Amino acid sequence: MVAAGQSENARGQREKEVSAFTGFDRRMMRRALELAELGRFTTHPNPRVGCVIVQDGQIVGEGWHRKWGEPHAEPLALNAAGAAAKGSTVYVTLEPHSYQSRTPPCTTALIKAGVRRVICATLDPNPQVHGEGVRLLREAGIQVDEGLLADEAHALNAGFEKRHRSGMPRVIVKIAASLDGRVALASGESRWITGAAARADVHRLRAEVSAVLTGIDTVLADDPQLTVRDAQIDMLGRQPLRVVLDSRLRMPTTARMFAEEGETLVFTREDQVASAGVMRATVVGVAPDASGHPDLVAVLRELGQRRCNDVLVEAGPKLAGSFIAAGLADEVLVYLAPKLLGADAKGMVQLPALQKLADAPRFKLHECVQVGEDLKLRYLPAH
Repeated sequence: MVAAGQSENARGQREKEVSAFTGFDRRMMRRALELAELGRFTTHPNPRVGCVIVQDGQIVGEGWHRKWGEPHAEPLALNAAGAAAKGSTVYVTLEPHSYQSRTPPCTTALIKAGVRRVICATLDPNPQVHGEGVRLLREAGIQVDEGLLADEAHALNAGFEKRHRSGMPRVIVKIAASLDGRVALASGESRWITGAAARADVHRLRAEVSAVLTGIDTVLADDPQLTVRDAQIDMLGRQPLRVVLDSRLRMPTTARMFAEEGETLVFTREDQVASAGVMRATVVGVAPDASGHPDLVAVLRELGQRRCNDVLVEAGPKLAGSFIAAGLADEVLVYLAPKLLGADAKGMVQLPALQKLADAPRFKLHECVQVGEDLKLRYLPAH
């Protein structure tokens, strides 16, 4: 009963704080979120963060985190504001970090600048920071309020938050399918089911994630590059980590992805690592699942240890179905092309035989937009 009461009190306090924000506060936080968006392709493995500093109703400084190891949003905004930061209100999309990392603590910079109030959209999920940044600021006499436009801020860093909560990255299963739910002809031909606009959209998605994951069957059939090949997307030289699940180490040394910039990681069974031989990739052994394939949870935990926030699964029906059946898909993204492939073509996913309709994995439609001639459908787990 005490815990429930405390929870109700905390919820009531949050509602009171959020209701106290003004329309001006919301406009400034939206601007901070716009700034944070500028780091969507580049901040990995750090979160995307934007900061706005206001004095007497006017913006006097702005900043956004650009790249891991470079200054955070708050000191950049403070530098832009200069002396005008004293007595100001600071709008930041994530709780200011409070410990010495590759950059100094943002809390120290804010305290030294003499700001009057800090409004942060969300607390930092990193246990090294969570609540500590707010505590230090309040101890210094700075008013701190949090929760403004929290949903938008959470969505911006969903993978970063999941990694710190669970030790595993957010998983997006991407599927390109025909109108009748087919992903390839019976012969295996699948290029191209969707149009150029949808394929360009996938390159943008690859640019946002930490890693792109596929299975060895896809490598052997399609020889994919799994890279971002769009000159209009500036990733500051970064490419997503390429991940291949290969239980019997059939990875060919001539695979096209080996000719690309960036790292390739091959997951295999523990008992196969010794036989890896010469391979132009990092080979990681994990415990097998009941079917003898690399255990997906073990794979995701290893990727979490490697600071992957978001993983895009671009694989065949079997591996895509394995992620979904195991409840590991945080999002299913379907690009639906206006064409029909027929009953002999391969279906979207392979799932274990269901005994009851009630056992079917369920999802809710989160977004539906047209991309060129195709539909982009984003589904989240129904629970």
